[in-house]
Amino acid sequence: MIISLAQRATQAQEYYFSVKLAEVRKLISAGHDVINMGIGNPDQSPSEATIEALHRSALQAGSHGYQSYKGIPALRQGIAQWYQRIYGVTLDPETEILPLIGSKEGITHISMTFLDAGDEVLVPELGYPAYRAVSQMVGAKVIEYPLLEDQGWQPDWEIMHSQVGPQTKLLWLNYPHMPTGAPATHELFENAVRFAHQHKILLCHDNPYSLILNQKPPISLLSIEGAKEVAIELNSMSKSHNMAGWRVGWLSGAKAYIDAILTIKSNVDSGMFLGIQQAAAAALQNTDQWHQAQNELYRSRLDAAKAFLDALNCTYDESQEGMFLWAKLPETIASAEQLVDDLLYQKYIFIAPGFIFGPKGQRYIRLSLCMSAERIWQAVQRLKA
Repeated sequence: MIISLAQRATQAQEYYFSVKLAEVRKLISAGHDVINMGIGNPDQSPSEATIEALHRSALQAGSHGYQSYKGIPALRQGIAQWYQRIYGVTLDPETEILPLIGSKEGITHISMTFLDAGDEVLVPELGYPAYRAVSQMVGAKVIEYPLLEDQGWQPDWEIMHSQVGPQTKLLWLNYPHMPTGAPATHELFENAVRFAHQHKILLCHDNPYSLILNQKPPISLLSIEGAKEVAIELNSMSKSHNMAGWRVGWLSGAKAYIDAILTIKSNVDSGMFLGIQQAAAAALQNTDQWHQAQNELYRSRLDAAKAFLDALNCTYDESQEGMFLWAKLPETIASAEQLVDDLLYQKYIFIAPGFIFGPKGQRYIRLSLCMSAERIWQAVQRLKA
């Protein structure tokens, strides 16, 4: 190259799945039938109404120009109505909702809006890698807060109080939790809001899994009294509405936070395609029966996924929510990294090692439910062969 890389580019590492999926593609191109149980990529289609709305919009000549940075009113109103119906939370569609090109984009926008070099960010010791990666890219210092395995992977608030310093600005939270599947609870969210008020830090909750295999009614952090003063919430249609490739998400919170983040977002993109916004508005009207059918499909895959883990002598919590299963390796397996490679190159099965979600995941693996039960049973048979 004629110039040197920026420091952030030298510090960032290529996403683990980007590297590993390249290996998977190479094996497939060589003729091997690889069963991919590592990626949370929904294998079902969006609702028919969603696709029909996209089709109608794409046929209209006026649909293909630039769109508002804030999204069309119909989408924001649809999100507000959905939040009221699903979570019982009232949002102003004009001032408290910002549509995003996927919630992963929102992690970057939030970090760029509120973090300067040297600021500190509290990140769970097991969590979505983007929380750490984006914080580091903007020059912030990542402070990993502990999760208590024997208490259902809840934050250790007592230790966290001692981790907050003058430079601490953000706390990332994600429940139902990925990768452990720990459910959200009102008590958890009340503790988080109290913590944010006490230490005057912004609580950033990532909430994409609340409708997948949820064993109790879904909860939004914004339903907690006092939350809007100290918290914002990301949500996504990728998992809950089978729209991962569509890249539709949003940010909810008080007007001051939304306006601040919009100043960054408006300099980064030029709005979301109108047809996708109109289709997303239609998807938000999916019936409870539609969502129940999606969950029945995921439940039909659980027995096969558990059989796979049982064949490895792994242990796991039956109360997990979301589209994954998180499991602990037996002592007879030397390491998750070695197991992943052995399965990939000997059995042509790909699973995710727990360490990509944080150092505490060294002795864990994660399975995805985003494939047919028949396909997972094939993996079980290969494992036993």
